Amino acid sequence: MAVTCRVLKIARQPYYRWLANPVTDQEWEEAHRLNALIDAHREDPEFGYRYLADEAEEAGHRMATRTAWRLCNAQGVTSVISRKRRGKGTRPGPPVHDDRVRRNFHADAPNQVWLTDITEHHTGEGKLYLCAIKDVCSRRIVGYAIDSRMKSSLAVRAINNAVARRGVANVAGCILHSDRGSQFRAKKVTRVLEQHGLIGSMGRVGAAGDNAAMESFYSLLQNNVLDREVWATRQQLRMKIVTWIEKTYHRRRKQQELGRMTPVQFEAHLMEQAVTLAA
Repeated sequence: MAVTCRVLKIARQPYYRWLANPVTDQEWEEAHRLNALIDAHREDPEFGYRYLADEAEEAGHRMATRTAWRLCNAQGVTSVISRKRRGKGTRPGPPVHDDRVRRNFHADAPNQVWLTDITEHHTGEGKLYLCAIKDVCSRRIVGYAIDSRMKSSLAVRAINNAVARRGVANVAGCILHSDRGSQFRAKKVTRVLEQHGLIGSMGRVGAAGDNAAMESFYSLLQNNVLDREVWATRQQLRMKIVTWIEKTYHRRRKQQELGRMTPVQFEAHLMEQAVTLAA
């Protein structure tokens, strides 16, 4: 080794220091940072390096956005949105669940089939995203979450909100149907479904009819709230959405499919029928 170092004109001391510690503290830290960025990218593949840096910081690996860009660029970790498309478009992500609904938007009782999707709307501060969950039987919005960023945790919060409202014991075996968006295919969502005993279901790509009953709710929201005025702040739109869902849609808007009852009235009617049959 001494001869080799002399021929290569390399001092022996740095070599022996490297031999004693082949991985520096900086390299070790960067490896952990890169792992955190890759894990965040797997959960939300549409995120760019700035958002990935935020997710990595939440996981305990803080770094500058420039560092996140350098690590992502070196490993080819890029947003699926910013990638150059070839041909007519990108290939859709594979479904993680079978289609268990098949456009049969009917259920005999609450908590048998839920539908979910994410919608967005512009405000003066940027976009606001809503993930809502609708019970097929009563048309009631059993859970929802609103955020300034469209990520898998938005769907997770909506699911947890629905389970908290309905009760864990009452939702086991319920089917949750969605499209094949990356948020619903994320591991976080799959884990929360398993945790609560829910059964996942996914429609086909480009087939809006596979989730038409959920789209009809968003169409009502669009006409009655989103397009009614220009929203200056996210908070203004957030409060209007919550008020419309809880006050107008649930308790004032009667639906023909429910026998000219509101979702709240229809569920109360079903409960009365169950009590009568039990007596």
